[in-house]
Amino acid sequence: MKNFLRGITLLVCFLFYITGAAQDAKLARANKKFNQLAYIDAIEIYKDLVAEGFKSYDVFKKIAEAYYYNGKYSQAQEWYKKITENYADSVSAEHYFRYAQTLRATKEYDESDDMMQIFTSLSGNDFRARLFQENPDYVAVEGYKESLYEINMLRTLNSRYSDFGPAYYKGQIVFASARDTGTVSRRIHRWTNQPFLDLYKSTIKEGGTMSPPSRFSNKLNTKYHESSPTFSKDGKTIYFTRNNYTKDKYKASKDGINKLKIYKSTYLASSKNWTIAEEVPFNSDDFSNAHPALSSDGKYLYFSSDRAGGVGRSDIWRVAINEDGTYGEPENMGKPINTEGREAFPFMSDTGNLYYASDGYPGLGGLDVYVTNPSSEEIAVVGVGAPINSSSDDFGYIVNDSIKMGFFSSSRAQGMGSDDIYRFKQTEKPPRKCDIPISGYVTDKNTKTPITDAKVQLLDPDNKVLQEVQVSPKGKYTFDLVCSQNYIIRASSKTYYSNEVFVMTPATEQSLERDIELELRLTEVGVGDDLAKLLNLNPIYFDYNKSDIRPDAALELTKVISAMKQVPAMVINVRSHTDSRGKDSYNLSLSDRRAKSTVAYIISRGINAERISGNGYGETQLVNGCGNNSDCTEEQHQLNRRSEFIVVNQ
Repeated sequence: MKNFLRGITLLVCFLFYITGAAQDAKLARANKKFNQLAYIDAIEIYKDLVAEGFKSYDVFKKIAEAYYYNGKYSQAQEWYKKITENYADSVSAEHYFRYAQTLRATKEYDESDDMMQIFTSLSGNDFRARLFQENPDYVAVEGYKESLYEINMLRTLNSRYSDFGPAYYKGQIVFASARDTGTVSRRIHRWTNQPFLDLYKSTIKEGGTMSPPSRFSNKLNTKYHESSPTFSKDGKTIYFTRNNYTKDKYKASKDGINKLKIYKSTYLASSKNWTIAEEVPFNSDDFSNAHPALSSDGKYLYFSSDRAGGVGRSDIWRVAINEDGTYGEPENMGKPINTEGREAFPFMSDTGNLYYASDGYPGLGGLDVYVTNPSSEEIAVVGVGAPINSSSDDFGYIVNDSIKMGFFSSSRAQGMGSDDIYRFKQTEKPPRKCDIPISGYVTDKNTKTPITDAKVQLLDPDNKVLQEVQVSPKGKYTFDLVCSQNYIIRASSKTYYSNEVFVMTPATEQSLERDIELELRLTEVGVGDDLAKLLNLNPIYFDYNKSDIRPDAALELTKVISAMKQVPAMVINVRSHTDSRGKDSYNLSLSDRRAKSTVAYIISRGINAERISGNGYGETQLVNGCGNNSDCTEEQHQLNRRSEFIVVNQ
């Protein structure tokens, strides 16, 4: 009997071992699929493990991520909820953000805001957190624009697969599609479980209807992905996105991932065909470039990339196209265009507006379409609003400004496939009446006194002046704004630098206040003047018995540096003073060290050493009666530890 029980025990242990080993092997296989971006396969294996009783934060998280990367937000939401409820201590700020995105996708905006509050508390200086805090009425603002557009899903154009990313080309649109065209071999992309994409074309008929699509070019379409085309104005040049696939070689990055690249081809009238596509020189095997978009003058190529030096997961970049066909260095468009999230699918309109998709701004859910003018002095990013934006992914927006019509792509449920192309027309319907009075004071940044000669301009996001007013004797301005709009308010004065604030008005009537501070412009400087007085500097204080530059002093020295850069011929002498405590000889030496420390700091910030000198005066020039053996407070002594900035030549 004892041997029998021992045998049963060994058998049970063996079965547990076999089961554990099998689960380990399955988990390794799932992780490999996930790392290869084969998300559909990974989901299937992970969910098998969960059905077998396997539970872990990492598995639940990866199921959520795999659904999220496929735009399956309702399914992703289920698994993000599991990790926030069961593994809250392990959940990162980024995953709270993505959970919030999935809640927006199912129109659970209050619950989404709750997750965004947690994200904000965990994310530090993340730009997306600031945008959320500054735009509490984002749902109402986006929905308010509903009456400005009419949209139609194009049944002739779309299929039961993905159709997206249209571009204008000679009275047609060219777009990407994973549709079944009856080819013998069907290659399936394991990220989406759909066929690889090719470029298709459709003619825009009179009245806005579309012809049945056909393949765009057998010379450009391959067995891998082609998408997101853009064309030069003369139609002779195309840029488009393709997998890293050159000369029949499918290349991978150092981490084993096949990245996306931008390719270029030229149409030859002699052969009536496109040349073999060649990749642009700023591609790499180790990051993706995608979604090219030419500016209307052909001088810049905008694109999306996850290359190093960006702000988020993918950013909008641009590169100059030189007259000889070479390229400049790619430049990141920076904030506020980019966020720590995803920015993609740029489009440049003929009026110079940049339209693109982002999930970093507070929107209706998933990717939403935003617009800005990148050449504006103050860049304002504005959502195009519903019905173009929705709780699903909305992207690939293009517009013909002259006829106020265009196309966009969306994964919304009303479509035929996973992504569909919609046509829109801007309507002439006036928005409902909703006024927002705004007022504020224009003041000196340092003294806080009103600037009575200031002028204040009201501008739209395209930098067009809508109104200009002169401030009152107390420095006050007022404007009447409209609900759910974006404005720039710019203040200027002859003796001050201009400054401006960006205003996004709420969806309901209420009063707003926005004060504007201006920094004094250095105009007339004479020999013997003290810059500290001309610039209204706060005193340059030093800690007792120290010569180090304090953070508060560094802020004031920045103003001196700015003034010296304004007047390149100006030469100054820094005069440092101590309080009376300590020996006279020591204080003289200490003040000299402080003067030299101040001079060294200013030189380190780009001022030529020949333009600045420094001397210490010890306790010989006290500003109060706190001499030797006086009974003064620390604050009174501190007033004597100061620096002056005397102009000695200009």
